[in-house]
Amino acid sequence: MAAMTKVLLIDDDIELTALLKEYLEQEEYEVTAVHNGEDGAAAALSGEYAIAVLDVMMPRLNGVETLKRIRAGSAMPVLMLTARGDDTDRIVGLELGADDYVPKPCTPRELSARIRAILRRTQGAEAAREGASAATPLVVGDLSVWPQQRRAEWAGKTLEMTSTEFNLLEVLARNAGKPVSKGDLSEQALGRPLARFDRSIDVHLSAIRHKLGNLPDGRSCIQTVRRLGYQLLKE
Repeated sequence: MAAMTKVLLIDDDIELTALLKEYLEQEEYEVTAVHNGEDGAAAALSGEYAIAVLDVMMPRLNGVETLKRIRAGSAMPVLMLTARGDDTDRIVGLELGADDYVPKPCTPRELSARIRAILRRTQGAEAAREGASAATPLVVGDLSVWPQQRRAEWAGKTLEMTSTEFNLLEVLARNAGKPVSKGDLSEQALGRPLARFDRSIDVHLSAIRHKLGNLPDGRSCIQTVRRLGYQLLKE
């Protein structure tokens, strides 16, 4: 099985992970399940997996601390499993670099769809792009984005970004000078419709703004356009 289909499940619920593993394997993923944060972080940092699915509520090393360890050494996609309605864990996970979240209890089908959406952006797009166009970046002011390489630079300096952060920045760069709604950003960058009261886009964009820094006049190059969404400034 190709390495790009390897999924790491990190959850202390053995019965649930067995169910998810069985379903995902039917969907042609290669799945490894570990049941504590220490082993989960070590496995994630091995470089063998395309994505990690990480439960927030675990004994000893919880999901948030596990995510910190993963992000200290890897930008691999991480999908968090969070308690339904628990916005605190959800936002903390996103701020620490989780790519997205799925509220528990979730169905195996929902989890599979979310994994597929993340991997489609990180792996599917560049596989289809070859030749001269592969070397052509999107350039907006000091920002340069190479979609096929999933690489971005600001003023010549490489930006360290998660998969979802890159997706959002690419969408904004392709629409530079025009506002993009949160709904469109969610569909195009996260691969799912925007849920009511969902703050994921806001949290990710806050992280991107921090990494880009400010323009010489003190403004962020990513502006909030009231009632319309977000806009990457051209100048």
